Amino acid sequence: MSKDKSNKSLNGAGQNRPKVRRRRFKFGKFILYILIGCLLVFTAFPMVAMISRAFMPLEELFIYPPRIFVHSPTLSNFGDLFTSLNSSTVPFTRYVFNSLWVTIVTVFLSVVICSMGAYGMVKHKPIGAAAIFTVVIAALSFSNHVTKIPNYMVVSNLGLINTYAALIVPSIATAYNFFLVKQFCEQLPDSLLEAARIDGAKEFRIFWTIAMPLLKPAWSTLAVFSFVSNWNDSFSPLVYITSDAMKTLPLALQTMAGGAGVVARSGTVGAATLLTTAPTIIVYTIMRGRVMETMTYSGIKS
Repeated sequence: MSKDKSNKSLNGAGQNRPKVRRRRFKFGKFILYILIGCLLVFTAFPMVAMISRAFMPLEELFIYPPRIFVHSPTLSNFGDLFTSLNSSTVPFTRYVFNSLWVTIVTVFLSVVICSMGAYGMVKHKPIGAAAIFTVVIAALSFSNHVTKIPNYMVVSNLGLINTYAALIVPSIATAYNFFLVKQFCEQLPDSLLEAARIDGAKEFRIFWTIAMPLLKPAWSTLAVFSFVSNWNDSFSPLVYITSDAMKTLPLALQTMAGGAGVVARSGTVGAATLLTTAPTIIVYTIMRGRVMETMTYSGIKS
């Protein structure tokens, strides 16, 4: 009897052991991973080349055959970027300040105005809200370059040419930003807002203390998109700005890349390109989780 019990206990213990599942090699997944790796290398190649070019000495920039990876990295390009341009009429730091000021103010006003407009349209439903949203949807079908002519006429008639306002005002309430926040506002629970009204909260307080925290993924994504688009915008300064002191960094980079002395400035152009591109990469990398969360809830593909 004791032997039978011991055999049963051993068999029971063996049956309770978790089964180890062996992963089968799937040729389809292997090919998929190879394709993803190739696409990753292809996508990262321009970034790697940009970084290498920023640290390349002048003798490596024009060697034949061209080199992709730098062999003797140097920081002289960054030093030449600041020393050579700071000795000119407009220092490089002025371009950086212009880009930072225009981008930060535009992002802040875009978040506030688009969030307030979308919240008011969705939750208060004013007269003509459907017609206004139809106009917003229609505006999405037009390219930004198409609207530059009427925008220029408005900015010119207001006397804002060659000012920071000319770069900020037309970029505050764009159709895509408004549409993005509006899609997210539709998911705000009306019961929560109504409970705040019953407790005596005013509409402005409800918006700032209840709606805005709930809309954090949406306006965080709006801030990322607005930052990237305005930081990289070189067309608007080209249209609205007439003096060198008011140029932003992307437009100044185009000026540096052309004209006389291109060979001598090739290293500084590479350094300036890296400094111009790095903020957008850093901001998008930090805020990537918010962007993906917003895309998931709003049903928009990035």
